[in-house]
Amino acid sequence: MIIQRVVLNSRPGKNAVPVAENFRLEESTIADAIQAGQVRVRTLYLSVDPYMRCRMNEDTGSEYLLPWQLSEVADGGGIGIVEESKHDNFAKGDFVISFYWPWQTVAILDGSLLQKLIPQLVNGRLSYFLGAAGITGLTALWGIKEKGHVAVGANQTMVVSGAAGACGSLAGQIGRLEGCSRVVGIAGTDEKCSILVQEMGFDAAINYKKGNVAEQLREFCPGGVDVYFDNVGGDISDIVISQMNQNTHIILCGQISQYNKDVPYPPLLSPEIEKILKERNITRERFLVLKYMDKQEASVLQLCQWIQEGKLKVR
Repeated sequence: MIIQRVVLNSRPGKNAVPVAENFRLEESTIADAIQAGQVRVRTLYLSVDPYMRCRMNEDTGSEYLLPWQLSEVADGGGIGIVEESKHDNFAKGDFVISFYWPWQTVAILDGSLLQKLIPQLVNGRLSYFLGAAGITGLTALWGIKEKGHVAVGANQTMVVSGAAGACGSLAGQIGRLEGCSRVVGIAGTDEKCSILVQEMGFDAAINYKKGNVAEQLREFCPGGVDVYFDNVGGDISDIVISQMNQNTHIILCGQISQYNKDVPYPPLLSPEIEKILKERNITRERFLVLKYMDKQEASVLQLCQWIQEGKLKVR
């Protein structure tokens, strides 16, 4: 069978911005027959995520991330429909998900790598299982529950950087659902900021490319910052941390501003910011979603319930 697939054509280099030419679309073939335990699937959705920038390097800098190989097919989170199955758990027409899904139109996968999906849980919007009802939603939920120390009635203010992204937009909403009294987002365009406030229920949003971020943060968080959901790192995070209160918490989710640089993860902070963390007893612990997968089933059901009830809005 002839298929199309996307392979890694070249590496951008550790301190460079990726370009389209780093990838190559090509035709290839897969076997016409499948073996016992295998499933043939047609690809419906692929998730393209910031962490994949690290997989473009020969060394990902992380013990749990394998690098993509040159001239080999890229992979990641994917959803498809079963066309043929020789695995007891799956039948033709089932919708399935895997986090080792190759970027190709049709694939033959080991059934043990697949999970069956129930479209009704997300009102038929299958792609949500790669986002709001998938690893992205779980990252936001577990980050807040495990590292945010949010408590109902504690009158906490949460700030989210990268707030209009897949994870950030959910984190702000979940922070509110878990008990934050004020949620402020930081994003890169006026349109994104408007969506956060008008559609996602944020109290305010700051366009970091306009005006003075520190001044706007003081205006929108007059009582200081209690929980910081950090997706970006760098200068923006330094500004937020400088306005955090005593005994507060940083949810170290991502450091997107640093992914094109050859720096350790998490990136080191300046001596001035390290001093603030120490003096104010601010926690900043590495957060890895894979450590909490024993809670996956119940947490996915919680996310799906919020989606069905309209409490979690998804773009």
